[in-house]
Amino acid sequence: MRKKFIFSYRHVAEARCQAHAVLNPPASRLAVGISVALGLLVINAGSAQAAGILKVPSGLEQPSPLFGAKPFSTPVVLFEEFGLQDYKDSTGAPREDSSKMTLPPPIPPITREVDCTGAYDSTDALGNYITDAQGNTYGDLLDGLIKNKGLYPLPSQLANAVEPNPWSNAIKTCIPGTAILDMMPMDGRPNGEDFKHQRWSDFSPQKFFQAIMAGARTSGGARDRFQSHGYDHGKDGATGAKIWSEFGWGGLYHNTVTSPYATGGPLNATLTTAERAFEASSTPYIKKFEGTTKGIDVAIHPLMPVQDKNSVWTFDGTIPAKLLMARYGETILFRHHNALPLELGANNGFGTHTISTHEHNGHNPAESDGFAGAFFYPGQFYDYHWPMVLAGHDSINTAATDKRAAMPCEPGEVVNGATCPASGSIPVPGDYRETMSTHWFHDHMLDFTAQNVYKGNAAMMNYYSAIDRGNETFNDGINLKFPSGSARSWGNRDYDVNLVLGDKAFDQSGQLYFNPLITDGFLGDVMTVNWVYKPYLDVRARKYRFRILNGSVSRYFKIAVVDEKGAQVPFHLIANDGNILQHSVAFPNAASGQGLPTQSIAERYDIIVDFAPLYAKGIRKVYLVNLMEHSTGAGPKTKPITVAAAFDAFNTRNKNAYNDVDLAIGKFMEFRLRPLPAGQVDVSMNPAEYTETVLDPKTKKSVPGKVMLPLPTFTAAELASAKHRTFIYGKKPDIITDGIPWTIATDGGEGLTADIDRISAAPTKNSVEIWHLTNNAGGWAHPAHIHFEEGQIIARNGVAPPPWEKFGRKDMYRLGPEINSSTDVDVAIRVRDFTGTYVQHCHNTQHEDHAMLLRWDSEDADHAKWVRTPYPDWDGPHYDEDGLGKTYKLPTADTGSTDTTRAKQFILPRTFGQRAADVPVTSAPNP
Repeated sequence: MRKKFIFSYRHVAEARCQAHAVLNPPASRLAVGISVALGLLVINAGSAQAAGILKVPSGLEQPSPLFGAKPFSTPVVLFEEFGLQDYKDSTGAPREDSSKMTLPPPIPPITREVDCTGAYDSTDALGNYITDAQGNTYGDLLDGLIKNKGLYPLPSQLANAVEPNPWSNAIKTCIPGTAILDMMPMDGRPNGEDFKHQRWSDFSPQKFFQAIMAGARTSGGARDRFQSHGYDHGKDGATGAKIWSEFGWGGLYHNTVTSPYATGGPLNATLTTAERAFEASSTPYIKKFEGTTKGIDVAIHPLMPVQDKNSVWTFDGTIPAKLLMARYGETILFRHHNALPLELGANNGFGTHTISTHEHNGHNPAESDGFAGAFFYPGQFYDYHWPMVLAGHDSINTAATDKRAAMPCEPGEVVNGATCPASGSIPVPGDYRETMSTHWFHDHMLDFTAQNVYKGNAAMMNYYSAIDRGNETFNDGINLKFPSGSARSWGNRDYDVNLVLGDKAFDQSGQLYFNPLITDGFLGDVMTVNWVYKPYLDVRARKYRFRILNGSVSRYFKIAVVDEKGAQVPFHLIANDGNILQHSVAFPNAASGQGLPTQSIAERYDIIVDFAPLYAKGIRKVYLVNLMEHSTGAGPKTKPITVAAAFDAFNTRNKNAYNDVDLAIGKFMEFRLRPLPAGQVDVSMNPAEYTETVLDPKTKKSVPGKVMLPLPTFTAAELASAKHRTFIYGKKPDIITDGIPWTIATDGGEGLTADIDRISAAPTKNSVEIWHLTNNAGGWAHPAHIHFEEGQIIARNGVAPPPWEKFGRKDMYRLGPEINSSTDVDVAIRVRDFTGTYVQHCHNTQHEDHAMLLRWDSEDADHAKWVRTPYPDWDGPHYDEDGLGKTYKLPTADTGSTDTTRAKQFILPRTFGQRAADVPVTSAPNP
């Protein structure tokens, strides 16, 4: 992978900066040896732990300090919506910003090399923010760009190679060799036909948003105006009556940082004396955060240090973590600005200032998929074009006559030139069975994905549809009425909560710590949810939907839901990897063991928990408990901890409690059960009615349950003619110490490390293929991720998959010895609608970065000429004709696996791909 970087002035400078970052860490950091020669950084460190270094957290000599922070003493901070704006004005013209506002250059202006360390939004010696001539801090200027109602320059199908990078002067001061460059483009997308936006006129943008990757700073509340709930209650359009929202005054989430039940809060007086005494140990109510995020610092607990601007890099440089609310049929233009430091060494020891954004696992054109080699530089932007179409757009329901394939809308709202009817939905083309729900997007920078994502470059994304519209009272026979709320027509989040889990580590000064040299994988010892240390969340005595994302680098989870007495709480899994299941799955589940199935990095589990029966029994606290133990980042231990041991973890007085090395074991999130407001009734769906079988109340016999979302089917002819491909995830012999140990072998070939010039597989658009994934390296765990298309698991180790995989589609495939996983997975995949360059890789991102990643291309007649490999630099991308090596294919890229034993001996189960007996014939989409 590294051999493909451009050998230029950039690497001399960056090697110097990286050397500074590694050679000048805090005293507690792992000592490493490096050498810098000819601009190439060579790191002499393997996966072994040095003497005196802890296994958890990876690479530190002592646990992360907590500065007195206690578990469950401060509320979780809920996600903040990016918010979407109309791309076109009332005349149908794109909204061009007449003021020509672009990413502001650093304050103060960079005039010498010593200013290059990312001191943007900084304070002077007296602690006052440095301002420009108009009195604006750098944060003020960033907020102005976020709130801007137009774009400059306007997006176009081809990258803009004319407008200069607004940071050009600073770049020429800071980056050796750039002073001679005549042009450094503002647009970071590779220019020319190779990375032009596909089907730009077919899917012209309807909405847009801008976001800025920037160093940690105090939130200015710039996105308050974009919150769909408006921090207010809803209003019935016909009667004008108030519709309750938990984001309105008196609701649980009107205050963004503190609980209304906290000491000094508006609902504290409703508690008993004992309850008020308990709340006194938690963060007190802070009035200034009512209905705003303004003033929130980047700190994972009020008692822990605020993070330095070079320790944490997030969207807008702020928390809360960000959420994109999107709906099918409404194309989105996402302009991502890069405001990271010019000096690569201004990173507190990890992370790189070039970025690429992957919408995991969007059905998007390749140029907007976040290809690892299509990265962009500080001062630049990249326009991502996300059509928001259902898979099968070009082949199924092309006339948009199937009401199950539809965009949710507010009656009377004008959408894409059409007025939303009273039915509250507008049909769209495509296969409704391909409807997705819970996604996320994150950095995919070549070689630096782990570091950049861990540092904060990640957000979540909710897809809304006629099937999953986010309104539990909307009863049209199509909407599944998942727990959500009803204050607006779609997209309510009152009882639909996004949770991103991450294990973090901190140096002794309290700053975020990461060791990029441990190629096995990185483990933190501080459990966070939504960037908050072991938080609590107020919940009503009713059903909730939780969208749980594992956002870690290397850590797997196995999560149990447990009440305050240590008993497992029943719940239902309704979606897996953002795909709604055909049938819900009840937990606890004997097939899973205790808790949810194992959850690897990037997997998403959507669950519904009903707190009402617990509240009625006097239960007031419920916990999420982690059972999956690690002693190395290479993978979890094969046998999880019991609920009983994990529930009382690190209680040395209890000899049966877990007291070993992994501090992420045990309770990591608390739910505090609160009564429903007067007059409020839970009318959301009952997931127990949708399990594979249910008990008929009249006959007392087992009968088929209701269907949530039928699986897409395959014809016998498609499966019989499908190409087979084999992918073996492996490791080089330990004697080879080149720092990139992880490999993938394709179709019987040798194990290869990543090379973004190499096309390892080239399926034809509209084809069905069967991919065989294998992990034959002893003890390692590899969560394999295939970009662009969802797959259906045919078998695990030759056996039919468990119900939580049998009834759904996946984009993550756990390969390993741990519980609920397997060494072999067979997957059916259908490639359609778009072409271009995608990747497959291990989502233990330290494995991915070191170099367990391969490129695959979706091809058709329009792509007979391969997409050339871009090599971005300050003066724009360079392609292979510049002498940087030719894009090429493996011999089996077109043919697939024709002679491997795995492919030849594979027997397809007779019923795979067919409509299940309990799925109605009418489930087939309209042609």
